[in-house]
Amino acid sequence: MGYLLLLPLAVGLLLAAATATLRSSMLNRFAGLVAAAVVLASGIAILISVLANGPLTVVGGALRADALSAFMLTVVGSVGLNSTWGGLQPRESVTENTWVYPTLVILFLVTMSLAVLADNMGVMWVAIEATTVTTAFLVGYQNTRRSLEAAWKYVVIGSVGVAIAFLGIVLLYAATLSAGAPTLSWSTLHTSSLVLDPAVMKVAVSLAILGFATKAGLAPMHSWLPDAHSQAPAPVSGLMSGVLLSVAFYAILRVQAIAGAVIGTGFVRWLLIGAGLLSLLVSAALIWVQQDLKRMLAYSSIEHMGIVSLAAGIGGRLAIAAAMMHVLVHGLAKSSVFLLSGRIAHATGTTELDQMRSLHARRPGLANPFLAAMAALVGMPPFALFFTEVAIVLAGFERGLGAIMSLVVLLLLINFAGLVRHSTLILFGSSKSEPEVQEAIDHSCHGPRLPIVAALGLAIVVPFLTGFGQVLTKIVDVLTVTR
Repeated sequence: MGYLLLLPLAVGLLLAAATATLRSSMLNRFAGLVAAAVVLASGIAILISVLANGPLTVVGGALRADALSAFMLTVVGSVGLNSTWGGLQPRESVTENTWVYPTLVILFLVTMSLAVLADNMGVMWVAIEATTVTTAFLVGYQNTRRSLEAAWKYVVIGSVGVAIAFLGIVLLYAATLSAGAPTLSWSTLHTSSLVLDPAVMKVAVSLAILGFATKAGLAPMHSWLPDAHSQAPAPVSGLMSGVLLSVAFYAILRVQAIAGAVIGTGFVRWLLIGAGLLSLLVSAALIWVQQDLKRMLAYSSIEHMGIVSLAAGIGGRLAIAAAMMHVLVHGLAKSSVFLLSGRIAHATGTTELDQMRSLHARRPGLANPFLAAMAALVGMPPFALFFTEVAIVLAGFERGLGAIMSLVVLLLLINFAGLVRHSTLILFGSSKSEPEVQEAIDHSCHGPRLPIVAALGLAIVVPFLTGFGQVLTKIVDVLTVTR
């Protein structure tokens, strides 16, 4: 079954090469969708195999999948399928010359898949850096002054972040070298009996977490995120907010597991709790003053990554299980909202919130799914984000963090109120003017509703899926094993 680990990488690279060389309009339209479907199918198959038989390895152990890796690959595939399917362009708008966009999207999926499948921390770092390269061109794809500025800002800040993470990984390798067994295998570092220098490990872990936190959109290294996500085509924004941030946080979870086995859990715990609180504070302060729909959604992503960071810092079976479910459901909800934001921008000719008012009266076909997607995103029952947030807060109280959790609840309510206020004005507020419908500038202007409906439906039923509890249990075991 080890070949399953190679499947999403090999198929993705072949499809990317085909779109770049064959220049077929049909291939350009569907290649990204096929690549995402292969990633999803591979993730599900690997997850089933791992639950039944344990971790899979291939290429001499260079690629390895345990429950966490398989789950994250499934998240990449799920969000990727929703974004590529929901972002399908009209047939008449796809030509032989539109090969750059699908090629970059496919490579984006490949690099994220490699990041969660690589057993070597160095290879994982390379894959996460490669996501910066592919997404930078996608952020600037519209070739406007604002999109190019956002792309450069993303490249500069993102590169600084991954450079900091690289220093941490180098120090981690140096620690294993001094112990007489040089390695960057996260599975070996997590479970072996190597005696590593605690002082060096603290510096290495701090740098690695700070660097990967930049890519995960955690405050205070978050400033690239609103610009990049607001300027990218809507399906790409959905991929970046819905899963790229989570892939970067996956790297943090691996570092946290290694640190817990070497220097204990307390040091990293407070780093993650601090980053989570600061992210919630930043989003609570800035969501209220946003005037652009996609920037508002980007700040919501900072909020949700803060929630995941808090859960990882709290630790324990309940918090970790809730964090993993939160990653999946947030990805489905956020990619759906971004897809709809692109369609709304096409229909109204703007992304300015003040010019989108009374959407429910003017365009109910867009308003109703947007209302459902925003309800999922803000954590309204019966959507699973409500239950994951409650579970994380309860886990914090159980772990003796009552004062911190009280602050978290307050910040969550502020974020909730800000998003509800903006959404209500968009849907039901008095319209100041009726903007003319402009020519499409986004790849999600026309698209099917089925993937969005399916994603939002899954965001309700995922806690009740057969075997999902077993998946979460296996993931918790992976992250809590100590040597």
